[in-house]
Amino acid sequence: MKVLYAFQGTGNGHIARAQEIVPVLKKYASVDTLISGHQSQLKADFEVNFRYKGISLLYNKSGGLSYRKMITDNNFSEAIRIISQIDLSGYDLIINDYEPLTGWAGMLRKLPLIELSHQASMLFKETPKPDRKDYFGEMILRYYVPGNRRIGFHFDHYHPQIKKPVIRRKIRNLQPDKKGFYLVYLPSFSDENIIKVLRKVPVEWKIFSKYTKALFRTGNIEVFPIDEVRYLHLFENCEGILCNAGFETPAEALFMDKKLYVIPIHNQYEQACNSCALDLMGISNSKILDAEKINRWVACDYHTKVDYPDDIEEILVNEVLTSTF
Repeated sequence: MKVLYAFQGTGNGHIARAQEIVPVLKKYASVDTLISGHQSQLKADFEVNFRYKGISLLYNKSGGLSYRKMITDNNFSEAIRIISQIDLSGYDLIINDYEPLTGWAGMLRKLPLIELSHQASMLFKETPKPDRKDYFGEMILRYYVPGNRRIGFHFDHYHPQIKKPVIRRKIRNLQPDKKGFYLVYLPSFSDENIIKVLRKVPVEWKIFSKYTKALFRTGNIEVFPIDEVRYLHLFENCEGILCNAGFETPAEALFMDKKLYVIPIHNQYEQACNSCALDLMGISNSKILDAEKINRWVACDYHTKVDYPDDIEEILVNEVLTSTF
C-alpha cells in the first residue's frame, strides 16, 4: 500500500503530530510526505518528500490574523496551478492534516482521501463553539480543505469520530516538575507587547520568541530564540504555560498537568472554538494580554486532570488504513 501523508506547515501542531504519525504509518505502508505552508518554527524529524509554499494564515504583531498579509504574501495563482498539475495518481490513500493543495486536488479527482486533523473535529456539531458564530470562520474550516471522510482530534471525545490528542513521544518521555517559573509561547504577539504586560506580573517568565536571534533578559523576563531542546527542558520544569489557544501546546500542557492560560488569536475562529472548549474545562483564558487576569491565574492553583492515551497506532490501523470510499 502506498500512502501520501500531507500536512500543513502553518503553526507547529501539524508537524508535532506528524512526528508521531509518520513513523507508525511506515510500519504498515510505503509512505511519502508532503508539507505546504511557511509559518512553523518546528522542524520535521523525518524525510519530507515534497515541499510547497502553499497558503498560510498570517498574523500581525498584536495577536490577530492579518487579512492584508494573507492576500499579499500568499501566491494564490501558484497554489491553483499546483492543485491542477500535482500528480497523486500513484497513491492508494492520501491522509491529509489540513493541507489544502492535496485536499482540493484529491477532491477534484475523486481520489481516496481522509482528513485526519484537529480542524476536522470542528465540523461535528457536538464540538464546543462560542455562542456567537463566526460564519466566515465556519466557511474557512469547511472549505479550506474539502473532504468527505474525516477523523478529528480534540481535547475530549465529543463525537465517536473525534479522538483525543496525539501526544508526541518527546513530551511523554518528560518527567514533569514545578520550579517556580512560567513559560510563554505567543508567536502571534511581538516581544515588546508581551514584555510590557508581563513585567507587571512579579514571577519569573521564560518567553520563546520567533523574533529574537539571541537570549536576552529584562527584569523578571528572559526571552529565548526558538530552540526545541531548551523549550522541552523548560516546559518540563515550569509551573504553567501562557500560550495561544491552538491545539497541540494546550493539549501537551494538560497532559503534563501544567497550569494553562490561553489567548485565542484575534479573528482566528478555530482558536476561539478551542478557547471555548478549554473554558468548559475550567481553563483560564482572555481575548487580550491582561496583566490583572494573568496575576489572578498565577495566584490560583487550578489543574485539570486528563487521560490522553497513546493510541494513535490503533486509530491508524483500525480506522484510517482500512477506510473505504
